[in-house]
Amino acid sequence: MKVVVCVKQVPDTKGGVKFKPDGTLDRGAMLAIMNPDDKAGLEAALKLKDQYGAEVTVVTMGLPKADAVLREALAMGADKAILVTDRVLGGADTWATSSTIAGAIRNLEYDIVITGRQAIDGDTAQVGPQISEHLGIPVISYAEEISVDEKEKSVTVKRQFEDRYHMVKAKMPVLITALSELGEPRYMTPGGIFDAFDTEVTVWGRADLKDVADENIGLKGSPTQIAKASDKVKKGAGEKVTPDSADEAVKYILGKLDEKHVI
Repeated sequence: MKVVVCVKQVPDTKGGVKFKPDGTLDRGAMLAIMNPDDKAGLEAALKLKDQYGAEVTVVTMGLPKADAVLREALAMGADKAILVTDRVLGGADTWATSSTIAGAIRNLEYDIVITGRQAIDGDTAQVGPQISEHLGIPVISYAEEISVDEKEKSVTVKRQFEDRYHMVKAKMPVLITALSELGEPRYMTPGGIFDAFDTEVTVWGRADLKDVADENIGLKGSPTQIAKASDKVKKGAGEKVTPDSADEAVKYILGKLDEKHVI
């Protein structure tokens, strides 16, 4: 079984957010981490490796410094890592990003592709399903649990849905988008860290993408353009009250819930 995991290096918002004049994030000027949902997806892939001997390949698109999240993935137990980086790919929206990543994945053998549900920077939850559309394979989103039937070449996924869940079955190849609940990511091991820095990361550029048109990549190939960007707006202090008793506090809270049509 071959599993491809798509990960993204995202800004660590604890270090502040910086923008370029064109409204896109200045990723080179910010601290960075592996996107949390992607990390949960990687953990799910590593569990498939533990159970079935799956080969896990991790793919990311980004600046050269995104090599760091790939080496983190290798230290956690991934087998191979691919960095897709090229100046012409910069400034991509979800469409251009998914087109690029799909172009890279077409060079690989895969049974399962795993992405995070969404990235904490863009917060769109679009890239995973778009990749499946480009590749022409089914997608199961919001995965909480994954089980595999190797004989049937199928996966069964427990999928989160509002106040309940779906059990969805699909034939491989299939793309799955992972929730953080899919798995608590394992720690890197000391041996894994040493091995990760000795492992060669494959680097691909524009020329290595398969079946991707120039008009679908980078900032020029992005139909979504940012009109304005700003840091998080601070919220006001809100309404503060000091009830004289627990009964008054309960009455006040129930009144507000009724006012907001919550109850």
